[in-house]
Amino acid sequence: MLVVEPITHIRLDERGVAWIADSNVKVIEVAMDQTAYDWDAAEIHAAHPHLSLAQIHAALSYYHDHKAEMDAHMEQQMENYRRRRSEATGQLTREALQARLFAGAASCRGVTKSE
Repeated sequence: MLVVEPITHIRLDERGVAWIADSNVKVIEVAMDQTAYDWDAAEIHAAHPHLSLAQIHAALSYYHDHKAEMDAHMEQQMENYRRRRSEATGQLTREALQARLFAGAASCRGVTKSE
C-alpha cells in the first residue's frame, strides 16, 4: 500500500495565506520570483539562501497546485500598485531625480551645470 506524504514545508496562517514553514517568506513571494524573473529553484535559492531547496520546491509545488488563485492574487497586487502609483502626487520623474543628483554632486565639487 502506498502512503502519500504531506508536504510539511508549507503552512497556512489564520487568513489562509501560505507561508514557507520556519521562515518569514510567503509562498507567493517565491512564485513571483519564478513568474517575474523566470527563475528556477536554484536561482531562487541564490536570492533566498536562507531557504532550503526542499522549501523552495515545496513552495513551487504549492503554487502550481493553486496557480489560478495565486496568479489572480498577484495580478490584483499589481493592479493595486499601479493604481496607488498613479494616485500618488508629487512623484519625481527619473529626469528630476538625475537633475537633483547632478546638482548635489556638483555642489560638493563647486561645479555648475554650465561649466
